[in-house]
Amino acid sequence: MKSDIILIGPIGAGKTTIGALLASRLGLTQYSMDDLRWEYYFEIGYDEELAKHKRETEGFWGVYQYWKPFEAYAVERLLSSHNQCVIDFGGGHSVYEDTALFQRIQQALAPYPNVILLLPSPNLDESIQILNQRNHYLPDDKLNINEHFVRHASNYELAKFIVYTKGKTPEETCSEILNLLSASKN
Repeated sequence: MKSDIILIGPIGAGKTTIGALLASRLGLTQYSMDDLRWEYYFEIGYDEELAKHKRETEGFWGVYQYWKPFEAYAVERLLSSHNQCVIDFGGGHSVYEDTALFQRIQQALAPYPNVILLLPSPNLDESIQILNQRNHYLPDDKLNINEHFVRHASNYELAKFIVYTKGKTPEETCSEILNLLSASKN
C-alpha cells in the first residue's frame, strides 16, 4: 500500500490548489501532472505537428483522442517516478474511453488507497455549472470536454473517496481530506 495522495477530477475542480495545501500541511512534495505531462509525452514520441493538424482538422475532440495514450503513459510514469508525495492529475488524466487504456490506469492506481475525486457538488448538473463559471476563460469546446469529465464513469471508478468543495474554502477542503484519510486508517 502506498500512502501518496492522488487528486483527480475535472478542469477547475481545485486539484492543484488543494494539492499544494495538502503537501504543505503534510510536509510532502507536490507533483502536478500539468507541469510534467509534456516531458512524459515526448518520451514516447508525441508529435506536436500531428497534434496541431488534428486540432485544426478534427477540433479539440480529435486532439483529445490523440492525447489519450500519452496521458496513460504519463500517469504510469509519474506514479513510478515519485512517492511519498501529493499528486494532482490533469482533468483528462483519469478519464479514458478506451477500455485497455482505462485498465492500465486502474492497475497503476490499484496500490494507492488515497485517490480522491474532487467535485463541486454531488449534483452533476450543478458541478458542471459551477465549473463552467470557474473556467469562463476556456473555449466552448473545452467546457464540453469538462462536462464529459464530470459525467464519465472513469473518475468514479478510480476514486477511493469523493470530496465536494461547494461552499468550502480550500483550507476547509484540505482539512476534510486529512480527516477523511485519518479516519480511513482506523
